[in-house]
Amino acid sequence: MSVLVFADSSEGKFKKAAFEVVSYGKKVAEQLGTQMVAVTVNVADASELYNYGAEKVVAVSNDNLSSFNAKAYAAVISQVAANQNASVIIVDSGVDGMYLAPMLAVQLDAGYASNVVALPSATSPFTVKRKAFSNKAFNNTTISTDIKVIGLAKNSFGLVEKAVSGVTESFDAQISDADLGVKQVSIDKASGKVTIADADVVVSGGRGLKGPENWGMIEELAEVLGAATACSKPVSDLGWRPHSEHVGQTGKPVASNLYIAIGISGAIQHLAGVNASKVKVVINTDAEAPFFKAADYGVVGDAFEVVPKLIEKLKAFKQA
Repeated sequence: MSVLVFADSSEGKFKKAAFEVVSYGKKVAEQLGTQMVAVTVNVADASELYNYGAEKVVAVSNDNLSSFNAKAYAAVISQVAANQNASVIIVDSGVDGMYLAPMLAVQLDAGYASNVVALPSATSPFTVKRKAFSNKAFNNTTISTDIKVIGLAKNSFGLVEKAVSGVTESFDAQISDADLGVKQVSIDKASGKVTIADADVVVSGGRGLKGPENWGMIEELAEVLGAATACSKPVSDLGWRPHSEHVGQTGKPVASNLYIAIGISGAIQHLAGVNASKVKVVINTDAEAPFFKAADYGVVGDAFEVVPKLIEKLKAFKQA
């Protein structure tokens, strides 16, 4: 019996979420008194995972898996799970993970718990705490199947370094034409130094910025903080910013350590997609904006006055 963790990657480099699920998987394995095994796809050097407790890494290399294909990845991971006699399989809750996990559950005849935010409170029966109702509540879910699939909510467990002397072994996965039924034609990637998915800090702007020509201060603040830039749905709908930056319930979910909302009123759909962030800061001229009720810190003021002063103070702080 083992705990199998899928360490997701992009262009041969691990995503931040990979280190979090490995950290989490190590603790689950310790609870169960078994070994944690990480599986990678098309990563040349998996030794980074050793720093987070991965004593064993199963490396799959296949040109047909150069881009993410949920059905094909599920087939591969299911084969590794059977080979490693895995009773618990853990994936992240990124966009790819949310496609992958249900397919894994079907192929393995496993129970699936999504948006898990903590270590199992019990292992017999196997019980996990999950986010529910668009992050407005929690529930405790018991998985009774022999094999369990867990989708770990982003930024819920954190990175726990626990360096070990690991070993990597290759695995020759069998992929059929049926597994590759969906063909990828092209990929449009958002440009930027930090992606929303991996960002610890996100700076987001809304219609209060009045136009795309004013986005320079959002980008400057993000650069000072080492943050990703984002926007509300109306902004992307108006074409001020690309849809890849749209965050919220109908856009990309955000679970950053710090989320700064500038000129965003806080519609319920936006709040549902960002309220998993640990600290939320709101800057808005409207003291009655709904976002202030969800904010940890709020500034009632004109963004065109507040943000430049904030940038100035942050730069001075960093220099000091």
